[in-house]
Amino acid sequence: MPLSADGRAQARAIVETLRSEPFGRIYSSGLARAAETARMLGEASGVEVVIDHRLQEFDFGDWEGRTWDEVVAAYPHLAGLGPTAAKLYAPEGGESFAQVCERAKSFLDELTLQDLATAAVVTHAGVLHAIFAVRNLEPPERFTPGGITQIVVEAADGAA
Repeated sequence: MPLSADGRAQARAIVETLRSEPFGRIYSSGLARAAETARMLGEASGVEVVIDHRLQEFDFGDWEGRTWDEVVAAYPHLAGLGPTAAKLYAPEGGESFAQVCERAKSFLDELTLQDLATAAVVTHAGVLHAIFAVRNLEPPERFTPGGITQIVVEAADGAA
């Protein structure tokens, strides 16, 4: 699904904020809205965009396309958890939080081997939660759509 008018406005705001940042590369989820945002940033800053499927949102399996209320109606045992408690469930045919963390860790481990001073990563809230978990960081209560989160990742030799 492409960016909505609001999403496009948020993406333009991100581009304006980050236009002068010295990114060596931009990594993005391959999902449409993230990839569109990354392309806009890449075009504005003249930086290569690399699609990396490890940055895609959770695979919600049988839950895909359903609202949380619809998921709870089909799976009543989830009623008390809430839609943001991804660490506590694994959708049938989808991924667990641990699996998303494995993807995020794989991406971060590879990123630290790159010879880049700075990189932009365009991804989704579920992956951001996984990145925070992998790095033992306390995430914000909620990631804002169109928000910017800055994380310092040190290379294997200790350099930032």
